[in-house]
Amino acid sequence: MRQVRTIRYREIADDLRGRIDDGEFSAGRLLPSESELSGAYNASRVTIRKALEALRADGLVSSRQGFGWFVVDTVQQPLAHLATIEDQLAAEGRRSARQVIDFAFVDAPPHVREVLGVDRVLVVRRLNLADGEPFARVTVWCPEDLGSGLSRDQVERRSFYEWLPVRLTGATQTIGADAVGPDDAALLEVPPGSPVLVCRRVTSDESGAPVLLGEYVFPARRTEFTVELTDPEASIAPSGLRLVEGRRPTADP
Repeated sequence: MRQVRTIRYREIADDLRGRIDDGEFSAGRLLPSESELSGAYNASRVTIRKALEALRADGLVSSRQGFGWFVVDTVQQPLAHLATIEDQLAAEGRRSARQVIDFAFVDAPPHVREVLGVDRVLVVRRLNLADGEPFARVTVWCPEDLGSGLSRDQVERRSFYEWLPVRLTGATQTIGADAVGPDDAALLEVPPGSPVLVCRRVTSDESGAPVLLGEYVFPARRTEFTVELTDPEASIAPSGLRLVEGRRPTADP
């Protein structure tokens, strides 16, 4: 009887697929390094890479420079309208949660005073989770007079948008890349120095006055932003992209 020759990288891909399906490698988490997988499966790095590429083609894993390979579980945030990411997760049948880390009325830091125009603010720092996994560290500042009636329990259960005594009508978001510091790395369960997306959102009321300032830090490997363009114009760059003035690197003396 003729034996069917098995292809090693496919065997490894199938085994990894089963471990992902069984939850051993949970969504959004890093896989062992290619070197570690090579040792575990007694296979060359080339064979391991082919197995991972096969899983990538199936949409199960992905990779990012400086991270390695991870199980795909991307949280997408559309930017076409003012909404919460919890609404988007609920629409996908996913479970969201908030863990408030800090809730206090404090003197406004200079950058917050400049935006909100007040001396005292409510500051709330929290961790957002999707299906039990952290996907964002969020800090929101609100003028003290608007936040004076809020409790820690309220902002942990529902969005600021639902509690404030004013109607929120618009927001401006600025999104950039950064390297995560040690505190956020511990909260988000990522290595210090790994890439994150930092979103700064200023939300305004009906009069156009800023009433909320938010800072959102997302692990780059778990998050992507999408923008719906209803009437796109020809451009070499994505909508909203602008150059930031900075110093050119200088040669060593």
